[in-house]
Amino acid sequence: MGNQRKIIVRIATSADGFIARRDGDLEWLTDRPKPKGFYGINEFVRSVDTNILGRKTYEEGKRLGGNFEPPARYVVFSHGPRPADAPQNVEWVNAPIRPFAAALRQTPGKNIWLMGGGELIGAFLDERAIDELVISVMPVFIGDGIPLIAPRHRHVPLDLLAVEQFDDGVVQLRYRPI
Repeated sequence: MGNQRKIIVRIATSADGFIARRDGDLEWLTDRPKPKGFYGINEFVRSVDTNILGRKTYEEGKRLGGNFEPPARYVVFSHGPRPADAPQNVEWVNAPIRPFAAALRQTPGKNIWLMGGGELIGAFLDERAIDELVISVMPVFIGDGIPLIAPRHRHVPLDLLAVEQFDDGVVQLRYRPI
């Protein structure tokens, strides 16, 4: 693989595997105290220059005050048209995942953050277009919500690369799909 860019999912889930409540609510995640180092997110953000997200994740990010500003590149996968108010550096894409991911990995730059949501993560997994997953498991059950990966029949073995435990009960798992 050499210096090829990696597509990395970095995401938080509840202990029962949900990334948000059904309505997109994240209070179970955002209302937590933010520890020093914030689970390594700042260092991770410096290691990426491109962010891939689905339309619903983009809309939720905007609702939560996300600015989607340069120099980062944002790629939104959507079957719908690009909104008129989308910032210039937000690309709207409706392309087959495998060739898109292969071309993106070959372009110069830092790693690529596949932010979500669960449908897009599942679609990238199905196309074998994810190089690593970094999953921060929050010590809370929320009972129902949007699953980490869209449900569908699949079998994706994972190679455990690292486990990190934090003082507040968060466990961060780093996997590579085999």
